[in-house]
Amino acid sequence: MPNPLDLSARVAQAVSKVKRVGGYDQTGLPGTGATPGQTSRMTALPLIPNARARRIFLDAHALAEPPAGPAKGGALCDLIGRLGFVQVDSINTVARAHDMILYSRRPAYRPGGMRPPLERHRALFEHWTHDASIIPAEFFPHWRLRFARDRTLLAARWKNWRRDGFEEKFDEVLHRISDGGPVCSAEVGGDEARSGGGWWDWHPSKTALEYLWRIGDLMVTRREGFRKYYDLTERVMPGDLVERRPEEEETIDWACSSALQRLGFASSGEVAAFWDLITPAEARDWCSRALAAGRIIEIDIASVDGGIRRCFSFPGLEDHEPPDPPSRVRILSPFDPALRDRNRAERLFGFRYRIEIFVPAAKRQYGYYVFPVLEGDRLIGRIDMKCDRAAETLNIRAFWPEAAMGKGRLARLLAELERAARFADANAIEFAPDWQRTLGRALSSG
Repeated sequence: MPNPLDLSARVAQAVSKVKRVGGYDQTGLPGTGATPGQTSRMTALPLIPNARARRIFLDAHALAEPPAGPAKGGALCDLIGRLGFVQVDSINTVARAHDMILYSRRPAYRPGGMRPPLERHRALFEHWTHDASIIPAEFFPHWRLRFARDRTLLAARWKNWRRDGFEEKFDEVLHRISDGGPVCSAEVGGDEARSGGGWWDWHPSKTALEYLWRIGDLMVTRREGFRKYYDLTERVMPGDLVERRPEEEETIDWACSSALQRLGFASSGEVAAFWDLITPAEARDWCSRALAAGRIIEIDIASVDGGIRRCFSFPGLEDHEPPDPPSRVRILSPFDPALRDRNRAERLFGFRYRIEIFVPAAKRQYGYYVFPVLEGDRLIGRIDMKCDRAAETLNIRAFWPEAAMGKGRLARLLAELERAARFADANAIEFAPDWQRTLGRALSSG
């Protein structure tokens, strides 16, 4: 019996009940003979109130259930598959993004927990969505579309962005790896000048490694620290996945349907942006055809400010009553899948978030790397904190509330900070004297 809290399972059940018509799944409309797309233009669309929309969205992102459960092996891979991917990022003020994403849903998770399924069992792989991400290995065949498109796109783009000569290093890099095994960027191009010009000022052989990874000739076989080691794709990915090559149309259909399943409801643009695997035009065309075929429906979603946004969903969402998220406070990664689309988070939750790592310190509104704070179905504030590894102390610099902070809510926040400290291997928490900012100051500056 599927987990009653698992929106993905419920959607899959609904989709499995449809009948095949003209090559597409079509749900019947008794007594009309019209397609759902035609009907939606003739009658009022279902409206999902904002509070229910927030719960549906959090349920889809595994944030509407109590944070509990196993966090290793197949259970961890199932969670990543449910989310679709987890973003990888080098910033480590408390923990890296992928670790915080998983910990916020499974508190038993500990940093490094992805390494066995990723580097040993090859149940996961690292590649690109909107950024570097950890992705279920079963999705690898659909990344062939990205490999093919990036082969042309990046070759042209990187000629303008990178130093000259990286194309000339392809054969040399591939032969080095083929004969000698995995390498990192520091182990190639020894005769090439290194520059202190910034993160993206790569020497030609490093650019070649990255390009060959982005087009699928190489894969990341492991990381040491945060440094990538590359190997031939056929030595990293399982053979059956390497051999499978879906047609473009199959991948577009998969990308759209799997994105909508994980979002719950979305515009065609949001469908395209989820994996960043297909173009907005391809997503629009898919939505149009799927709507006409009855695979999806149109639905209106109420924003927190009362505005209405037209979206698509699978049939049945209009009647779905999602669970109430627990009241426990959770500190989220700035790169959490639920917050990746900043505009969507602002519409649903009234929470405006912008990362400020590239903003000069004097111009920052909040801080370098500030964490959103979730309670139930509301984002109640943001917190600036950093772990001092040498002192084994979690330093709390500031908390900006976006909801009234009574004693109960403050106690739940402090309990979450204690959990965060343990997760970061800190033995103490230190609070700045003015760490509790007032609600008025937060709203007037936000």
